[in-house]
Amino acid sequence: MIRYGVIGTNFITDWFVEAGQATNDFKLTAVYSRTEERAKEFAQKHGAKHTFTQLEDMAASHEIDAVYIASPTALHAEQAILCMQHGKHVLCEKPIASHDKEVADMIQTAEKYGVVLMEAVKNTALPNFKNLREAIGKISPIRRIVTNYCQYSSRYDAYKEGNVLNAFKPGLSNGSIMDIGLYCLYPIIDLFGKPENVQATGIMLESGVDGEGTVILTYPEMEGVAMYSKITNSRLPSEIQGENGTIVIDHIQTLSDIRIYYRDGSEEIISEDQIKPTMTYEIEAFHKRISSQITDDEINSLSTSLSTSQVMTEARDQLKVRFPADQSRL
Repeated sequence: MIRYGVIGTNFITDWFVEAGQATNDFKLTAVYSRTEERAKEFAQKHGAKHTFTQLEDMAASHEIDAVYIASPTALHAEQAILCMQHGKHVLCEKPIASHDKEVADMIQTAEKYGVVLMEAVKNTALPNFKNLREAIGKISPIRRIVTNYCQYSSRYDAYKEGNVLNAFKPGLSNGSIMDIGLYCLYPIIDLFGKPENVQATGIMLESGVDGEGTVILTYPEMEGVAMYSKITNSRLPSEIQGENGTIVIDHIQTLSDIRIYYRDGSEEIISEDQIKPTMTYEIEAFHKRISSQITDDEINSLSTSLSTSQVMTEARDQLKVRFPADQSRL
């Protein structure tokens, strides 16, 4: 049984706990919040025994083995490093950190203290992503991958009325590329590695973050295109184009329906029913590393997390999206 402490008490953490309870080796033991009232409310809701308002106290606690971090992105690196320094395994919500230097520091800390660090990217942990990876050879050589995720944010109306909520605050290392964009970029880099060149365009909001954008990733014999937005909707699927066919993905976040359309006109369904809560699969991958005593694995590897952060950091530089956390890059 892996005993968890959680950082963050919002709806995402609710989903995480519910997904964890669908496994055989998950136990929520502790909750951290800045306020005792909120910590106790969340702990009571999910049956956790311990609450903390000082993060170092929870990190040092002998009552937990691992920590799930779902705080604002600007806090991820500092909180994860503190927990790992106390010997705790860390599953950190995406994006794992504000920029690539923070990610490198987190990886170095995990290696130093011999603990598991993993980024909680749910779409690349799904069974259908494995099916997708295995099917690519059927249409190769690959010439283009286009990932698309545009979803009008429920918080954007408030933003337009002058109420800037967390999703659009640069102080928390937020914005479109950091949230929606990662779901588009991470799978490309997971499948094809770090690109040779990055070219980014986007629409900046007055708050200082991007509302939508497009990133083109150049590889020796193919290109990747990631399109994402928090200020518009899209119904377009994602696809991988090869010389012998095209793989069409209904939605890059959920990968519910994936089909190959071969050049000869035939069609093949390669997706399967994913019956568990979507976050359960990433938790199972994290637990596998802990139980196997390996610090890294193919699913959401540290090298993919670092390469993705490097691409996102470069894209933000081109868009001139600056976070206060970027001061630590200097």
